[in-house]
Amino acid sequence: MAGRRRAVSRAGCFVTLGALLVGGAGCARQDAAPDSRSAAVQRVLDLRADAVLHGDDAAYEETGGADPNLLHDLAAVPLDSWAYQLTRIDGTGSHVTAAVELRYRVEGYDAAAVVARRTLALRRTDGHWQVTSDEPAEKSGKQLWDQGRVIAVKGARSLVLGVGQQRTVLRAYAGIADDAVPSVDAAWGKDWARRIVVLVPESLQGMGELLAAPASNYRGIAAVTTGETGGSGSAPADRVIINPEAYGVLGSFGKQVVLTHETTHVATRAVTSAATPLWLSEGYADWVGYRGTGRGVGQAAPELQRAVQEGAAPVGLPTDEDFGFSGDAGKLARAYESGWMACRMIADQWGEDKLKAFYTSVGGHKQRAGAVEGALQNVLGIDERDFVARWRAYVRAELD
Repeated sequence: MAGRRRAVSRAGCFVTLGALLVGGAGCARQDAAPDSRSAAVQRVLDLRADAVLHGDDAAYEETGGADPNLLHDLAAVPLDSWAYQLTRIDGTGSHVTAAVELRYRVEGYDAAAVVARRTLALRRTDGHWQVTSDEPAEKSGKQLWDQGRVIAVKGARSLVLGVGQQRTVLRAYAGIADDAVPSVDAAWGKDWARRIVVLVPESLQGMGELLAAPASNYRGIAAVTTGETGGSGSAPADRVIINPEAYGVLGSFGKQVVLTHETTHVATRAVTSAATPLWLSEGYADWVGYRGTGRGVGQAAPELQRAVQEGAAPVGLPTDEDFGFSGDAGKLARAYESGWMACRMIADQWGEDKLKAFYTSVGGHKQRAGAVEGALQNVLGIDERDFVARWRAYVRAELD
């Protein structure tokens, strides 16, 4: 899943299978034509998808099973749809490997499908294709149920899905997520799905598996949001993924800020694009997260304040590269805090409506080049050089 966003905790720098085939002449023969074989395998996928969607163990086992625990592990997930699309078959004879796109939606939460690439092994016996294995495709993340039995807790505006977690913990997270929605509404408005899906793996290692990345990339990162960026015409299927190790040690205030931050990414996703710099998308999410909390500037931006007081105030807005997790927690925190201060300044000096209009204008640009400059001129009536100079003065005045 594209468009990852990271939340940094201020408490401490903080994106198939087969089914029984009726053996027609095309699929039962060793020399079956490739297109006939593809059609036969796709029928297996369709049967298997129907078995998963309806929790039909017998029908699922007839397709080969592959993962005997899948239906059990998925049972608590309220699925609205589940389908497999064959994209490629490799191999000849009775053993093949199939590249498949799994597309599924969670009922009541997903307006568009999550798409996951999977690799399936299939075997033909007595004229029938069956799935013998089902794994994430290379460089693709696992799904939560690949990690074990999913526990689901529904909130008023949230669905929290966890593996290896206590139900009481997931219930508490649902309450925090529910509180995040009205906070985002108050800042951004109600023109978004106004509901979120939160995934809680058992460990940091599990988080890395979901994101198809080394777990070490997310050590100290409390949560990320995955989803499609840009206005695709339908609300994308976002997921907030919790790092149970970093998020779990936060206090109640930090937990709320992080989930409100992530929920903001869900709300703004349709107008966030490749033209949107990370200082704006992350800074705006932090601005919403801290908005109305009464937290002082120095409390919310301790690393940036330290830099200012040591005579090392930033001379320019952070680049996208500054948000990369390189192991320098202080540098990462200063990038988030700098973006937050820029958005806070716009809200203070031009107003909250202008901040939203600026964010929307930047994301609506066709490319990164000229996006910020154009929005500064059209929405705020200022050029980029003057904006950066004003931001530098604002940072010093607020944090010195």
